[in-house]
Amino acid sequence: MAAKSAAIRKSSLRSDHFIQKLVKNPKIPFVIALLVADSILVALIIAYVPYTKIDWDAYMSQVTGFLEGERDYSNLKGDTGPLVYPAGFLYIYSAIQYVTGGQVYPAQILFGFLYMMDLAIVVFIYLKTNVVPWWALSLLSLSKRVHSIFILRLFNDCLATTLLHAALLSIISQKWHLGLVIFSGAVSIKMNVLLYAPPLLLLMVKAMDIVGVISALAGAALVQIVIGLPFILSHPASYISKAFDLGRVFIHFWSVNFKFVPEDIFVSKAFALSLLVAHLSLLLVFAHYRWCRHEGGLFAVVHSKIIQLKLRVSQRNPPPINKVLQTDHIVTTMFVGNFIGIICARSLHYQFYSWYFYSLPYLLWKAPFPTLLRLLLFAAVEFCWNVFPSNTYSSVLLLCVHLIILGGLWVSSPEYPYVEKTTDKSTSKRKAR
Repeated sequence: MAAKSAAIRKSSLRSDHFIQKLVKNPKIPFVIALLVADSILVALIIAYVPYTKIDWDAYMSQVTGFLEGERDYSNLKGDTGPLVYPAGFLYIYSAIQYVTGGQVYPAQILFGFLYMMDLAIVVFIYLKTNVVPWWALSLLSLSKRVHSIFILRLFNDCLATTLLHAALLSIISQKWHLGLVIFSGAVSIKMNVLLYAPPLLLLMVKAMDIVGVISALAGAALVQIVIGLPFILSHPASYISKAFDLGRVFIHFWSVNFKFVPEDIFVSKAFALSLLVAHLSLLLVFAHYRWCRHEGGLFAVVHSKIIQLKLRVSQRNPPPINKVLQTDHIVTTMFVGNFIGIICARSLHYQFYSWYFYSLPYLLWKAPFPTLLRLLLFAAVEFCWNVFPSNTYSSVLLLCVHLIILGGLWVSSPEYPYVEKTTDKSTSKRKAR
């Protein structure tokens, strides 16, 4: 009897301790409630909101051509035009066609699960960084446009974005090689993921020695070769030119971000070149003065790696020189690098919102803005993406809001990039300043 009483008391103490932990850290119960509420919303959207057919039929036509044996990319077409995505897109949508029979409704259910999986991964990343307050995580579920992109449009952007977030989760867990493999898989579905490539390369150089960087890049390249092999062996020129076409000119009507630019300028090479120069310049400036500030700048990082390479060449079996990067530093560098690419993209179509929406709350809370301004900026971005068709005013507003956010990120204090091995907390705090 006494033993039973003691067991009951012990169980009661455990329950009280668990409740106290939940009260002190409301993030976990809030996240659970958020995921449950959003899953209900997703089910309601699938049940009651009409599906809008845009690219699904084209996807299925392209997949059907592939399954019937066509390996010339120039012959894989749909009602919206030729296939312009790498081969990973074909494999994924072939599997989706097999599971759903090419029908929209079961595909919507599948993409509903995909949406929830992506949201869960993103929320987990946010919890690991501890940048955004718990209540602001609700912003991740408040986009009408993103729900539409996933559940009512079934775009391949959704799959690429989910894999990108999975790669980021792997990287912040210090599994760099696995992260690069997943990242390459995301690129094989849609090339927009390459906007993350410059900041990712910089992080790899900071975290790994030269052998680690080369082996990780080789793994990513091998994924692309294996995925594209059936097309590379049969029609290599057609595959590379169509799947990795970096010179595509999008239709001015669908541009959300530069609708205010006259169409003749919008489609010009001069405009494309100026945006490319702006993109590269912003990346270099942020890399030198922000992401590598604690190392003495970008050139100091490169110089240190050259010295490491010389030492490796001069020594027979030198020990690997790896460093553990702070989670905040990895996520900030990746999200800001992608955001710079978004600002400088010649044309953002409506589905492209998924490329950076999930980073918006993080970026807003990294910038030293008052909470009210953060919420207003978030609402302004969401508003612009829900204006259809976009117009001069909505695109000017979107560009201005983007630039305000980027300005806030520029003036914010960069975090110390490395995890301290010492147990001296005062030293760690001093370096973080």
